Amino acid sequence: MDLELRHLRVVCAIADAGSVTKAASVLGLAQPALTAQLQRIERALGGALFERDRRGARATPLGELVLSRARVLLPAVKGLQDEATRLASAAGRTGRYRIGAVNGPILGGLVHRLTTNHSAAQISTHASWSSAELGDLVLAGKLDFVLVGACGDAPPATDTGLAWRVVATDPVFLLLPENHELAGRDEVDLAELADAQWVAAPGDGCFSACHAAACARAGFTPKVLFETEVRGAIDLIESGAVGLCQATLRPMAGLVTVPIAGAPLHWRQMLGWLPDGPAADLAGQVWAYAIESYADAVRRNERYSAWLGRHPDRRGLAL
Repeated sequence: MDLELRHLRVVCAIADAGSVTKAASVLGLAQPALTAQLQRIERALGGALFERDRRGARATPLGELVLSRARVLLPAVKGLQDEATRLASAAGRTGRYRIGAVNGPILGGLVHRLTTNHSAAQISTHASWSSAELGDLVLAGKLDFVLVGACGDAPPATDTGLAWRVVATDPVFLLLPENHELAGRDEVDLAELADAQWVAAPGDGCFSACHAAACARAGFTPKVLFETEVRGAIDLIESGAVGLCQATLRPMAGLVTVPIAGAPLHWRQMLGWLPDGPAADLAGQVWAYAIESYADAVRRNERYSAWLGRHPDRRGLAL
């Protein structure tokens, strides 16, 4: 058996109480259980730590040696734990930003604002296609904030232990090759794509189900849905497939974004964090930076800006 800190605490408790019976009461253990534990400790150390009789327990020379070391070691370990906790909390208060993100338009601008306005801060990012994975990393203390998306009014596909703020809500657009027969339209009715081959990037949540439901409302069932990573999705779209994308998607050579008539699909950009975590005090500022970054994404997307101009009643979708 390897000696552990809990064993040293047992030895100190017996010495302080003066008997195994009293120490058992202090530790909330049954006396026979504590006696058996002491015997295991003594076997591991190679000799008796206490002389026990009707008057109680007194340390042997070996016991005195162990006690002298334990009374130095245990406070030192406790001090280490306290200092580590204070440092971790201070890092959260003074500028540690560990940000996880699913594909979206906000991360770049957010990181730029953090590095510009908090030059001494520790900033790191973690990318994933899974909102659930990112949420788990926040709950495990490995991330401070997550930027994820959610379809319509659905909650994010993560554990419910996080606090959330909506950064923006956008319509979902079509992504078409620039030579597609519908590429020059201001809007496209979803029913016009009943025979299309569809492509999507991976991710969790209910977006695929929401897409299928929107198609059903338009009177058809999507015949083909290819799921692949972004580069593969772009290759398929360049070859004639149809994709769905966020309205804020940066323009790409050879591809165009086209609004869907009636905006049947929406996508919410959301910021999440642990409400009682060390970074919670920074959430308001990070949220404000995220909104500014999102506004930048809208301004640099002429197609989306034009759509908002034609649909002033929908302007509330973009914060």
